[in-house]
Formats: sequence, structure tokens, C-alpha cells
Amino acid sequence: MTRILITGASGLLGINLAQEMMTQHEIIGVDRGKLINAPFKVLKADLSNSRSMDSILDAEQPAWLINCAALADLEACEHDPDSARRLNIDLPAQLAKSCKARDVSFVHISTDAVFDGDKDGAYTEDDAPNPRGVYSQTKLEGENIVLSENPRALVARVNFYGWSLGGRRSLAEFFVNNLMDHKNISGFTDVIFCPMLVNDTARTLVKMLEKKLSGLYHLVGTQAMSKYQFGVEIARKFKLEEGNIAPKSVLSSSLTARRSHNLWLSTHKLSTALGGALPSFSTGLNEFYAQHQQGYPQKIRSYQQGAG
Repeated sequence: MTRILITGASGLLGINLAQEMMTQHEIIGVDRGKLINAPFKVLKADLSNSRSMDSILDAEQPAWLINCAALADLEACEHDPDSARRLNIDLPAQLAKSCKARDVSFVHISTDAVFDGDKDGAYTEDDAPNPRGVYSQTKLEGENIVLSENPRALVARVNFYGWSLGGRRSLAEFFVNNLMDHKNISGFTDVIFCPMLVNDTARTLVKMLEKKLSGLYHLVGTQAMSKYQFGVEIARKFKLEEGNIAPKSVLSSSLTARRSHNLWLSTHKLSTALGGALPSFSTGLNEFYAQHQQGYPQKIRSYQQGAG
């Protein structure tokens, strides 16, 4: 049983990673105070304080640290670039340095959004990034400084969906919630991405650590699709009205942060390193639906402050 420290434990990836691994490994979550009923150990800490994280590392002595903490709201990053820098650059830089000094395996979670989306076809890890907004700029700088401070670190560019603590963190929840309320919504036809069920992301991250991988990898779904198609696939799986999703161009949206049109990432490097194919989109969607039927979203939400 490996001791795993997870920063950002109340986030979409953090909470599902902890949930996936808490019966096989010893999980210690680091959180700002949202988690009070979690079935794993949770430490409240200010992640902007490097000394508090050093103290936690010294006290808990984890074998692995998976950094899921970030300012991931693209609009919030545009409005508050200083906070974006603190969480997306300064924090991972310090964690990478601290883990190297203590011989702790370190994983930093990055994003597919580091690319400008102008390429035809899939991006590989060798393609040069060209971030379009504050979020993607800070995440790219975070990648670079992590690998500079700690060359043995693992950096994973991700795009995932799933059930979150608040029920509104992922694009999949947006579609499910609104379609169940019979609301008319839109989906972008000109934003291509590779969604992966967050539980598959979590399980694959652990496989990567067990294989002692280091460096940069694309950890996304194996099927590229538009966000509109993603919504339609969810509607069909949940037997909801796909006609309530209107196709729309991202160019006609009121979003401040610029979105890349093509975020199709190749996973060939990772599947080769792991010796097998990554989970398929249909398998992940089936599990996402099964989780809904089995009360998984309610179980996750019961871990937060104020929950019964």
C-alpha cells in the first residue's frame, strides 16, 4: 500500500482520484477546508504557503505527490492573472523542488489547452505549444518549471469529465443537469477535444507512477470529438432530448478567454509506455452513466462541508 498525497483533493480529479485509490493505497488529501466528511485523511492547508507544504511532506512522508491543485477556470484566470500565476506556476515549482529534495515521486497535472489549435490532426508531445490565454500560458510555464526543477517529475496533459463535489465542475455535468431540467443549451461545433472519464484518468495516473514514468505525456481520451458531439453522446446515453442542444460556434460566444479550435492530442507515446491502449470513450461513458444510476454523485457530494 503506497502513501499518496493529493493536493487539490476537493477538485474534480482530486476527489475522484482519492475515491478510486483509497481502498488500495493510503490517501492523504490536502484541501482548503471543503472536505469534512471524506473517508480518507484530509489536511487543511494554505497551498500558497510553501512552508506549510514542506511541513506536510516532512510529517506525512508520502511516496507519491499528485498535484491536482490549479486555478482552472479560464475566465477567472483572465480576470485574476496573479492568482493564476500563484497556483499554476509558483505552487508546482515549489512542490517539484520539495519532492526532489525528499525523493518523493511527483506528478503535475497540466492541460491540453497549451496548444493554439491551428494544427490539422493530432498534437504530439513534440509539437511546440502556443498558449492563447492566461490559463494556458500559466499552465505551460508550470510544466516547464516543474521539469526544470525536477527532471524526474511526471507531467500529464489532461482533459477529463466526471462527477464533482459541487455537481457543476465538468462539461458532462453541464449537459446532464440542463438536459434533465429540459433546458435549451448549446454545444460548440468548432472546439475539438479528447474527453476522458476522470476515473480512467485517475487509474491511468497510478499506472504511470507504478511504471516510474517521467517527463511529459498526453493523458486524454482516445477519441476526438466536438463539444457539441460530446453533449449529444451524453444525451443519448442518458436518454435525454438531444434536440435541446443547439450547435453553436465558439466565435459567437461571450467568453473572454480565447478557446483553441483543435485540441486533439495523440496518446501514442503513453499507450506505448504502458504497453496497451488507453480506455475507450464508450467504456468511460458507460461507467459515467452507471455511476449516476448507482448514486455515485451523491456519495461524492456527501464529503463536503455542510453535507449530511
